[in-house]
Parts: sequence; C-alpha cells; structure tokens
Amino acid sequence: MLIWLNVLTIAGPAMNLLPTKAATPEVALNNLPAATKAPEGLDQSAPPTSANLTSWLNRFYDSERQRATHFPDALPADSQPFDILVINICSLSWSDMDVAQLRDHPLWKHFDILLNNYNSATGYSGPAGIRLLRASCGQTSHSNLYKATDQRCYLFDNLAKLGFKQELMMDHTGVFGNYLKELREEGNLQAPLMSQAGIAPELTSFDGSPVFNDGQLMQRWLDDRTKSSDARSATFYNLIPLHDGTRELGSTRTADWQPRAKMLFDQLDTFLTNLEKSGRRVMVLVVPEHGAALQGDKMQMSGLRDIPSPSITHVPVGIKFVGMKAPHQGQPLSIDTPTSLLAISEIISREVDGQVFNAPNVNMSVLADNLPQSPVVSEYDNAVVMMYQGKPWIRLNGRRLGALSAIAGGAAQTLRRDCNVHNS
Repeated sequence: MLIWLNVLTIAGPAMNLLPTKAATPEVALNNLPAATKAPEGLDQSAPPTSANLTSWLNRFYDSERQRATHFPDALPADSQPFDILVINICSLSWSDMDVAQLRDHPLWKHFDILLNNYNSATGYSGPAGIRLLRASCGQTSHSNLYKATDQRCYLFDNLAKLGFKQELMMDHTGVFGNYLKELREEGNLQAPLMSQAGIAPELTSFDGSPVFNDGQLMQRWLDDRTKSSDARSATFYNLIPLHDGTRELGSTRTADWQPRAKMLFDQLDTFLTNLEKSGRRVMVLVVPEHGAALQGDKMQMSGLRDIPSPSITHVPVGIKFVGMKAPHQGQPLSIDTPTSLLAISEIISREVDGQVFNAPNVNMSVLADNLPQSPVVSEYDNAVVMMYQGKPWIRLNGRRLGALSAIAGGAAQTLRRDCNVHNS
C-alpha cells in the first residue's frame, strides 16, 4: 500500500523538515537570472491527492530518462589542458553548517560559483557516489542505480574519451558497505586508488578503520599532478571525516561534528590557496553526498537519514576555476534555481576545452547560464521525498498510515545510522 504524506502536517517533537532561510547564504551581488532549462510536462497544479502525486512522480522519472548531457566527440585544436577535481564530502548540508555556525567560513568565499539550491537526491554514500558518477543522464530511481545504464551516463567515462585521465582518491579504505566496489561496478570508475602510504591517520572511523589526513592527501594530489606528464586529469575524491561516529585517535567517543567540519574547511581553504599559488589550471567542484542530519525533523531524529528530507539533501555546491588568466573578482556567483546532478555534468561539459582559463575576460553569469533545473525528488530504499506545490511529501513503500506516527514521534531507533550502507 502506497500512501503519500505531507510531512509538514505530522505532529512531532523535532524541527521543520524544510531547511531554514538562514541555512542558505545571502544572495550574492551578481545573481544569475532564473534559468529556463527545466524538464517539461511536470505541472503541479493538480490537487495533491495520492493518485496525482504518484502520477507526477512517474512523469518526473519519464522526463528524466530523456535528459542527458552532450559532450563533444573531440576537443578542438586550440583546447587548453587542465585538471578536474570533484571533491565529494560525506555528511555536509546547509542545515548542518547552520547548526554548527560554519556557513560564513572563509572556504566558501574561494568559489566562483555557488549552487545554493542543489539537491543531492539521496541520504547515503553508496547511492550518492553512483548518482554523481552517472550525472551525465537525468535522475533515476534508487532501484535503477543498481541496474545497467547507458554508457553516455558515466561522467568520468565521457571525460576519459576526451583525454582526461581518470584518478581516484579517498581518505578511507572504501571497504565498509562495499563503497569502493559500488563505485567500480555501478559508477564504472576503474582508476586505481591513489596511494595512502605515508599519509597520517587523522581520525578513526566508526568501524575502527583509519580516516587519513585530508590536508596531506590533497597536497600529495597536487604534487603528483605537478610531476605528471598527463595534460588532463579528472579525479574523484571522497572524504568521510564528517561521517557519524567518527572518533578522535585513541578515543572511543564520537568526536563533535563542528570541530571536525572546521578542520576540514580549514584544510580545503589552505589547499585552494596553495593551488592558486601553484599556477596549475584546475576546475574544482565541491559536491557533498548528503547531510549529517545534525538536527532532526518531523519524520526522524537527528543522525538518521533513511528518509531523505530536504534538510539532508539540500547541500552546498561550490565551483572554482583555479589558474584563470582573468580570475573572477568579488562575491561568488549565486545560483538559486533548483539544480541537481545533471547541472554538475552540464557545467563540466561546457568547459572541457579549457578556454575559460585562457580567456581575457570571463562572465560567470554567462558561463553558468541556463543550467539544467531539477525538481526536488529524493529517494532511498523504501522512502521517496519530493516537493509538490512548495511542500515536502513523503511516500514510505509498504507502510500503512498508522505506522508513521512512531517515526514522527522519534521512535525510529531501528533506522540505520551508517553513512556508506544502502542495503545492510
């Protein structure tokens, strides 16, 4: 039995399901006008009955199957070499930064573009990694992430065909939850894992495995790229120091999230500064997997992410072009239209020729104009959350209405807390 619920009407002890206004940075000076590249046939004027909501969701997935990023068949003769670095952070949302009072950290001033209304579409790491690696096609259902897909959907494969050497970097082993295995089997990322030898453990993951020092890892990446003869590279970098249950070295107690986040932000800030000094040309994209759920909502207590509510999937995305002849000045360009994974693939595809680094003048508003818009639909296992007529609606497959009160009342103790799990 499938029942849709407007979660704003459920009584419960926790906070509103919607991210607060304060969770999004103030509008930047050079705001982008509303984009128009939105999927068609997704009108939301019909009353939000269960049948209409289900019909709209089906139309959404039908529409997404028609969407894909176009990459050129080959690079032009005057293309400029550069690197692409995708930094995929576990457990970071706007809501988390607001709770920890970190949204004004200097890190976010580094970026040229901020996607302020970006939906990660899931609350767990395995699906998040697969979705990002398949970002060149429209959004699919959770179950279809573990089925074969069109070759054109693989973002890093599209880049490899244009001469970008695939690279993989992580600050963990990737063993738990078969995370690395999923990247290879479902995301088709076959690059060898960059060596962690000699990198100091900085934290201990909840499962007892080491979380390596990200500052040292990023410096190794920069050193390796400086020495490499490869003109172009595309690196997928997954980080988990903000993962729930992460501990200080030698401790059995979960470390506070705020100091861990500040340390990571400081490391990223230092890395971007060093990158700018290096003279290398790099397109850096910070794309979090999902939030940490530091603050509970009306459907589940803090730390739980089985229901991918907007406060969990509304994550900060920053894009920086390092090494430009005419670097962007002033505040980051703020894009407030609803975007998701397809926008990441699109903006990368627009810049694969590297001309942005050599241009005498670059207008970021033009560069990011008309990015694909995506309605807010998030899914994990048996839960679907979507925005309809400005309100979040949830469908829990197989649950009757009476069973929902236990979750809303905070008794969802059996829901999983592990970041990298999707089926166990």
